[in-house]
Formats: sequence, C-alpha cells, structure tokens
Amino acid sequence: MTQTDETALGPPPRFDLTNPQMVQRFAQYHSIVARKGFSQHWLVDRDVLDTIVAAGEVTRETNVIEVGAGMGVLTAELARRAGRVVAVELEYDVLRALKDLTKPYGNVEIIKNDVLQVDPGVVFGDAPYRLIANLPYAITSITLRHFLEAAHPPERMVILIQREVADRILAEPGEMSMLSLSVQFYATPRFVLAVPPRSFLPPPKVNSAVIALDWHPPAADNDIRARVFTIAKLCFSQRRKQLHNTLPGIIHLPAPQVHAWLEAAGISPDRRPQTLSLAEWIHLIELDPRRQPKA
Repeated sequence: MTQTDETALGPPPRFDLTNPQMVQRFAQYHSIVARKGFSQHWLVDRDVLDTIVAAGEVTRETNVIEVGAGMGVLTAELARRAGRVVAVELEYDVLRALKDLTKPYGNVEIIKNDVLQVDPGVVFGDAPYRLIANLPYAITSITLRHFLEAAHPPERMVILIQREVADRILAEPGEMSMLSLSVQFYATPRFVLAVPPRSFLPPPKVNSAVIALDWHPPAADNDIRARVFTIAKLCFSQRRKQLHNTLPGIIHLPAPQVHAWLEAAGISPDRRPQTLSLAEWIHLIELDPRRQPKA
C-alpha cells in the first residue's frame, strides 16, 4: 500500500490483534476464553486479514455487514476503509472487547443478535452492501442461505471458512452437492486464498480458505428453484445411484417415462446427481412431465 493510500485510511486500531501475544493480553483483560462450541478461533495473520479486506474492494462508499465480529480484528480494518460497518455479534463477553477496540471509529454499529434475526433490508434499506466475515464454522451454511435468499442480498460476500466447505461451494459438475448447487443458484464463487491453522489462535484442527461470492440474479424463478432444490436434495441423499434408479421412486413416475424425461433434457439416464450442472438441473425441472399441460 502506498503512503497516500495509508494516509487516506482511518486510524489503525489501538491494539494489534494480529499479534498473538497482544490477543492473549486483550482477551485476558476482557475475561474472554475461546469457546470451541462457538467456533471461536481468532485470526492473527496480517496477510490473511489484508487479503480479505482487499477482496472486498471496500471504499468510503461501501456499506459492510460482518457476521461473528468477535473481538474486532476484521471490524477495525473494515472501519478504516468503509463508509459504514455493521458488526453482528452475540457473545456478551466478546461484545465488551469489540466495543473497546472499535471505540475510535464513528462508522461502526454493533448489533447484539442472532444473525438469522437480522434483516439486511431493515439494516441497509435499498442501499447496496457487502458481507465480509470470518464466519464461525458452525453457522456457515445457514448464514449463506439467510443472505443469499434475502429480499435484499449482498452484492458481494468475502468469507473465511473451513477449506472443506469452501471446496464444496466451489465444486464443478462431477463433485456437485446441495451446498454448491444452492450457493451457485444465487452467486458466482471464486477461490481467494488458502489459510493454514497457524493463522488462528487457538489453531483449529482443519484448514481454512477465503472465497468470494459475487451475487447474480437467481438462475430461475421461485417455482423452479423450489422444485430443483426438492428433487436434487432427494437425489443427493442417494448420490451413488444413477438417476434412472433414483428418480422413479422420488417423483412416482414409471421408469420408462423417467428415461424419456432424462433423454429429452439431454441427460444420460446413467448419470449420478453430482455430475449435473446447475443449468442441467434447471432444464430437467423445466421439462418435468408433471408440469407439462395436458393436450
């Protein structure tokens, strides 16, 4: 970063929480103990922190919501660059530290609530916003669904999550799952950075990754979406089976009719659900014989 860029930012935080020793002292001062049940692993890697913020392309015109703000290491960096930062945190002990660290910034609002109870339309109105967060592993999937399916979704999400989950989100046909299907229905994901356990305090037992999700209009209307998700979920529950063996029992149609349906959609009956692309699932459901008007 150039000197000009640096002077354009807000003040650096009073406590450098990318320094593990300072994190320990800061946590001890606020009587905080990392709780495994809440997936509390504090990010202490400056390079990872800078990469997350850079991937968000945050400027003074940007509104940001951060989920699971913790003690505020990411919150403070976002506050230095963004126009408005809304930090969502539920843990009472951590909230005291978060308020302490973000005290110098006048553009940080702290919401003490379960993120699933936070309506981005109420928080931001019609204004565009971005979600940038070190997401607690335990709430990754439900948080993604909550925001991607919101009436006012974020234009971009930059999230630090478990590497295994990141790989599932980024999956292409051959390795698709309900998670990749449901995320890619609303957003285009891309890999940003691999993050090792040593980047956290305490180190988790798994690897992590930063990915970015750029929102796009839903790939189909609500009726098609509901049918795709319902049928795909049932098929993925039997992912080792070929579609011609799975679908008859799911949609209660005779095997010959299912074969004809798959072939009409250009999908070989011996394929398995994880090999289908999102576009193929949508096309298949659009041709569902149960939806066709009778002659």
